[in-house]
Amino acid sequence: MIDETDDEWLEHVYQTNVFGPFRFIREALKVFLPKNEGCIINISSVNGDRPFCGASYTSSKGAINTLTKNVAMRLINTNIRINAVAPGATVTPAHLANKAGEQPGGAKMLEFSKHFVYFPGPECDPMDQANACLFLASDMGKHVKGQVIQVCNGAFL
Repeated sequence: MIDETDDEWLEHVYQTNVFGPFRFIREALKVFLPKNEGCIINISSVNGDRPFCGASYTSSKGAINTLTKNVAMRLINTNIRINAVAPGATVTPAHLANKAGEQPGGAKMLEFSKHFVYFPGPECDPMDQANACLFLASDMGKHVKGQVIQVCNGAFL
């Protein structure tokens, strides 16, 4: 919760979820722009639009969604694609800890947000997220640009 988040944690989350991808995109474009081809896939979360988890996490995923669309606008006249995959509840150690109320502040935030979201809803397997990335990286996704594709088994319609 925002009132329990210190600057150190906020900076850690943003370094991982926003600043890392921002820097990666910038470096990738040094290779992709001269070739006029490439594909970038960011990993977001349904929390980028439905902020029921911690303030630092959800705001960082919202930033990734906006960054993805902004870069897609920049690249619209190129053969370089950028999209994001936004997982819903996916059976991972972090998800299981959050579901069990073991994430710092997680149980409290879930209590506040339970009226606004269907959580955990139908869960996904990590391979479901990987398959979405494979689609976007393949020729099947060659005309998908600037999209944030939710893979959530219908839990966050």
